Amino acid sequence: MAVRAIFPLASLVLVAGALVFMFFVIFGGVYNSSPVNKFYLLEATTGNIPGAPTTSHWSYWNVCGTQNGLTVCDKTNAYSKIHPAFPLDPASHRNFDTTQNIPSDFVKHHAFYYYMTRFMFAFMLIALFFGAVALLTGLLALCTRLGSYLSGLMTMIAAFFQAVNAALMTAAYVKGRNAFRSNGQSSQIGKYAFGFEWAAFACFFISMILFCVGGAASRDKGASSGRRFGGRRNKSTRSTKSRGSFVHDKEYGS
Repeated sequence: MAVRAIFPLASLVLVAGALVFMFFVIFGGVYNSSPVNKFYLLEATTGNIPGAPTTSHWSYWNVCGTQNGLTVCDKTNAYSKIHPAFPLDPASHRNFDTTQNIPSDFVKHHAFYYYMTRFMFAFMLIALFFGAVALLTGLLALCTRLGSYLSGLMTMIAAFFQAVNAALMTAAYVKGRNAFRSNGQSSQIGKYAFGFEWAAFACFFISMILFCVGGAASRDKGASSGRRFGGRRNKSTRSTKSRGSFVHDKEYGS
């Protein structure tokens, strides 16, 4: 039992780690305190855009200015206030509401950036939900095989939606970074945010495998125990029959 519990226990640690990774990225743009002020999805020099900060950081919720390379959200401008599923859409009223000095790619492919960055937020929430469920069902996995398989299913779903979230984020923000650079504006993706998002996917994926291995290990152990005790019963039955046959033959002189 103790050996089998190692797999779900390791899985629980990985699921908890994945959720922590995701929360660090989610809180970026919400709080100005460390360490979440280091997390952003895209950084770009936007000082030549009317009404924009000198350097902008995009997050899941808003676009904020910076100070010493860290995100600082004053919440005074419309674009810096909290908006769920905030899109990477510099030319629209949701961001800077101008096309002056905005890279043309954002204007030509407005729909691409808008829908990719909006939908990734929804996939992130779904992954977060199933990850939290897996953390709860993982407690059952410590003592039951059903709990292991159920937790494996939950983490599989979480891993799928987290992979979609991270893939959409990578596609949209890498393309956006390239658009800013092509327009002569320095830009880079958030290394911490991207690293943590893909690390969360890896944790979900590995934990899914370990949960299933834990369930299979429990089944194999049960089957082995059944064969061992079954063999003992058969041996005992044969011995009893042999003794009975010997006594019977002796009584009747056979």
